[in-house]
Amino acid sequence: MRRRPGEVISEAEIALSYGVSRTPVREAVLKLSDEGLLDVFPQSGIFVSRIPLAALPEAIIIRKALEETTARLAAERATASQVLQLRSIVERQREADEAGDRVAFHQADELFHATIADVAGHPGIWRLILQVKVHVDRYRQLTLPVTGRMTQVIAEHEPILAAIEAHDPKRAGIAMERHLDRLLRDISETQHTNPEFFASTE
Repeated sequence: MRRRPGEVISEAEIALSYGVSRTPVREAVLKLSDEGLLDVFPQSGIFVSRIPLAALPEAIIIRKALEETTARLAAERATASQVLQLRSIVERQREADEAGDRVAFHQADELFHATIADVAGHPGIWRLILQVKVHVDRYRQLTLPVTGRMTQVIAEHEPILAAIEAHDPKRAGIAMERHLDRLLRDISETQHTNPEFFASTE
């Protein structure tokens, strides 16, 4: 997470760092504000929005339903070369975990799920998921530094991959469901650990 929830954003500093005028920066700020990622207060300034706690369960449930489907379809369709591609992505995650590289780990994690949608023959499903999981990703970035979390994600990816390789759609869907269920289970603990990063539910 490059910008933490509640952090102040300066249009002037961003414009200077990218060597552009403030006009495109202001346009980007307005777009991010519309997407709920920035809070703009005319008399106070611009702030990275806090993560809306109430929106997380719904977004995760939507993602879970869609990805259970792509996992099942991938298990029906996967070729040997596609299985090798997925396995190489998991190995990249393992290397990132060993190096403590959370950025590389997250990138490989995204690629793993996107590739499953590709293997399923429905890459558009992943594009749809991207639209609903913006705040989920922000929340997930808070969980990755937890000791053992990246290792746990890999352990959850392995049975998904094994089921796809075995062409077992039912097992693939169940493995994906269990993997994404952890996001739901961890919300309360993550909020308790980082309460300042979440928007009040009151």
